Amino acid sequence: MPGPGGGRTARKVFGTVLAVFGALGMLGGGALAQHAYGNSRQQVPNDAYGPVLWQNEGAASLFPATIGEPPDYRFQASDRKVAQWSRMGISEDTSCDKGLSGKTRETARKLGCKAVLRATYVDLTGEMVATVAIVVLPKGTPAQELGEYLDEQSTADVPDAAVVPLQVPGTLAAKWQSDRRNGMGGTGLGGDLPYAIAVTTGAVDGRRTSNLPGDFGDYGGNEEDRQPWMDAAKALSDTFHTHIQNLER
Repeated sequence: MPGPGGGRTARKVFGTVLAVFGALGMLGGGALAQHAYGNSRQQVPNDAYGPVLWQNEGAASLFPATIGEPPDYRFQASDRKVAQWSRMGISEDTSCDKGLSGKTRETARKLGCKAVLRATYVDLTGEMVATVAIVVLPKGTPAQELGEYLDEQSTADVPDAAVVPLQVPGTLAAKWQSDRRNGMGGTGLGGDLPYAIAVTTGAVDGRRTSNLPGDFGDYGGNEEDRQPWMDAAKALSDTFHTHIQNLER
């Protein structure tokens, strides 16, 4: 039998033990909840989704209202806070022949082009217009091959026009047409994403790049005048490369 103070001591010790186990239980429960929340945030890639992404994502998802190059991982290309371009319109025609031109069209055909999805954007200054084409290729096709061709064109004497401009009546792109194209660029995705991105750029007011006569053009004058348009097209294609990758689930 415990002494007069033994019962109180035993109860105190027992209470302390319960408190310790209770605290451990709470910590364990918190750890489990944190682990469960972490698992719920994990993104499990679905290799089968990439090739059909273009059919399952809505047009407004593929071509967001605004787009820009994210400064870091906290932003998506479609976030308005990073907007560099605003969408004017999306084409309902997905024909490969009507969406592409020149050797870009020929190269896409050889690779089995299934569709060309196009949208027109204007930059935030309201001075530059661009039509972006998502070239859909068969599953397993090396989209990088088309991307490499488009990249090679950036240093060509007479770059391929690449994309057929999409006019959008009632907008800044109402007069955007083939003879106003000043630059082009592109990139290929690859892997489980059989897509290439091609872009053509021009001036909203129709201003053309220089075509200097004789030696003036031969010594790089034409290329220098064209370069800003080429750079803008390439940068926009890279932005869409990132955007399409982020859409894959």
